[in-house]
Amino acid sequence: MKKILLCLFAITLVITVFAGTEVEKGKSSKPNIIIVNFDDMGYGDLGITGATGYQTPQMDQLAKEGTFFSQFYSAQAVCSASRAGLLTGCYPNRIGFSGALDHTSKTGINPDETTLAEMLKSNGYTTAAFGKWHLGHLTPFLPTHQGFDYFYGIPYSHDMVPNHPNVKNYYPPLPLIEGEKTIETNPDSTKFTTTFTESTVAFIKEHKNKPFFVYLAHPLPHVPMAVSSKFKGKSAQGLYGDVIMELDWSIGQIRQTLKALKLEENTLLIVTSDNGPWLNYGNHAGSAGGLREGKGTSWEGGQRVPCLMAWKGVVPAGAVMNQLASEIDLLPTIAAITKAELPKNKIDGVNILPLLKGDAKAQPRKQFLYYYRANNLEAVRNEQYKLVFPHPGRTYEGFAPGKDGVPGKANENFAFEGGLFDLRRDPGERYDLSKSLPDVVEQLTKIANEAREDLGDVLTNHPGKNRRAPGKAQ
Repeated sequence: MKKILLCLFAITLVITVFAGTEVEKGKSSKPNIIIVNFDDMGYGDLGITGATGYQTPQMDQLAKEGTFFSQFYSAQAVCSASRAGLLTGCYPNRIGFSGALDHTSKTGINPDETTLAEMLKSNGYTTAAFGKWHLGHLTPFLPTHQGFDYFYGIPYSHDMVPNHPNVKNYYPPLPLIEGEKTIETNPDSTKFTTTFTESTVAFIKEHKNKPFFVYLAHPLPHVPMAVSSKFKGKSAQGLYGDVIMELDWSIGQIRQTLKALKLEENTLLIVTSDNGPWLNYGNHAGSAGGLREGKGTSWEGGQRVPCLMAWKGVVPAGAVMNQLASEIDLLPTIAAITKAELPKNKIDGVNILPLLKGDAKAQPRKQFLYYYRANNLEAVRNEQYKLVFPHPGRTYEGFAPGKDGVPGKANENFAFEGGLFDLRRDPGERYDLSKSLPDVVEQLTKIANEAREDLGDVLTNHPGKNRRAPGKAQ
């Protein structure tokens, strides 16, 4: 009997010590989620993707400790639409989004949609958004009405200010908002990266013992360039390089915090960009890394963006995943990770957790739709093949780039003829294979027609049967 009691005591002691150790480590039973979303960072802007003239040691190290996704796509090649896709798991046009909102916009994410923050909050997470929102500036559309417990940032891009060089006095003073209250107007943008990073770190420290979700949407490297004194003049690539180096520092601060708090094994860290580089800004723009065109286009340079993911013990270290994936896949993937309930409304994202775990044979996403402008289906992709349809669109090619914050010209309505491209062999989209691979064209055209029935297409006069309205202010 004494032996039995001693065994029971020993088991109880082990369980108690183990539980105490978990509490000491500051781990919650659910993994924390951190998404860092840069603004206009190009595919070629990291050291690991060929950047020159500056260094990104923190993101390069993150790639060594985690996985780089080489074919990761934004939902659309522009600010608001892309962010709407990331936070809802939907193609932006499904939920009534296109283009970029500003201070005159009366729309935002419809309250009937379920955001990533709402999904996680209902699953016991504390949620916070820092930086640029750009999904509706009116109170009903602010982050605190979209599932975030806390918000500190700006409602839209920091170039939307009264002294905008192209439209003087069109924009009102830019508000800096905490919660739902404007605490400052026309804030000093050179402090943005530092301030939003420090706020993120403070939030992580405060909520280290329970599950949290942080959405840090840096306003940079979108123009106008702004960098703190501690990074000004640090790079050999001018102001743009300085800005990227400070953003890299930001990633380092988050990584160091997770390590110090022993949260690396219980936190999924995702780093990506909302779209490609705004190329006509020249030395104040990033690099598409050899991809065609940039921001505001459905070519690869506009929508293929850098993406790093790290989660110690879960996401393989030093891996490169070459499978197709998109930011609209983050919501269902995080739902699978956290065992959260998926939105009741139809979403377009797929669960890419097998890719996060390093399954090189998995192919959860085989197709992707490239929409732009009001609702133009400009291209479709199936596996490695991309069929581009004739469409009017932006091109930077043939124009001298701008300099020092003054943009160069771009043709906003160039008549692209389209074509079929093998992105595995021709990521720069230079060699049209449509005549030599008619069966592939036929297959992709069928996919496009199904998309037109579902989501519509202005180019072919299809309204679409399953589009939902955005939220509209009364």
